[in-house]
Order: sequence, then C-alpha cells, then structure tokens
Amino acid sequence: MTIDASPVVLLAILAMTGATYLTRAGGFWLMGYVNLTPRVRRMLEASPGAVIVATVLPLVVRDGIAAAAAVATGAVVMYLLRRDYLAVFAGMAVAAAARAMAG
Repeated sequence: MTIDASPVVLLAILAMTGATYLTRAGGFWLMGYVNLTPRVRRMLEASPGAVIVATVLPLVVRDGIAAAAAVATGAVVMYLLRRDYLAVFAGMAVAAAARAMAG
C-alpha cells in the first residue's frame, strides 16, 4: 500500500486541521459571550444525547432489527455496568448473532 503525499493532499489535511481547530476554539470563544440561563443550560445538557440519537438512529433505520437489538443491548449493559467497552462488545455480539441467525 502506498501513501499519496502530494502537496494537494497535505494542503487538504492542513486545511481540515485548521478548520477543526477554528471551529472548536471559536465555539469556546463564543460561549464566553452567552448568558447561561436555565433554558440555555438545558439545551447544552441535552446536546450529547441528541448527537448520539442523530448518529445511531439512521443506522438502526437502515440495518433494522439486528442494529436495534445491538443498540438496545449496548444501552442496557452501559446502564447496568457503566463499562464502555463491555457495552460495545455486547452490542457487537448481539448484532453478529442476529445477522448470523437471519442468514
């Protein structure tokens, strides 16, 4: 396998790095000017869950019952044991088993 280290590729990587940094740093800078009212605080507290749902839901819709069972299993294991890796492995095992049984 070869890696294309052309100037265009390196420039693209640098541009993406800069955009990522500016987005993150800009967010922290802008939040310095936001009054943390109870409504804004609730919105910020809900953001991580909204991001997870926005990421996982399309996968569940696309992949069906196997993905739904895997996500539910991961959520239950995480809730009960509070172990990230165990939740991921349990979800993957359920997804693999469901797909193997489906054929």
